[in-house]
Amino acid sequence: MIRKASIMKVYREHHEEYRRRHDELWPEMEQMLKEHGMLSYSIFLDTDTDTLFAYLEIEDEELWAKSADTETCRKWWDYMQDIMETNPDHSPVSQELKEVFHLEK
Repeated sequence: MIRKASIMKVYREHHEEYRRRHDELWPEMEQMLKEHGMLSYSIFLDTDTDTLFAYLEIEDEELWAKSADTETCRKWWDYMQDIMETNPDHSPVSQELKEVFHLEK
């Protein structure tokens, strides 16, 4: 299992809309994530800074990287681009974080 973390930004006035859209995650998006090796995915919001912290557990980096090229992922990016910081292709502006500590039971 591979742990990944990143940060993104959601526009302050859209915190609730961001939550609503994820509460109503498309079934095809969930299926695509699972097909590309997602084991667990959590997103947390710092309401003071509008920063989203995403934590993801995946099976394989190469398989996961292919998820960005799917039609479902591209449609999701288009759907989300009006409520968060995005790149010209509508992918979220995201900064991958480097793991510096991990502890398990």
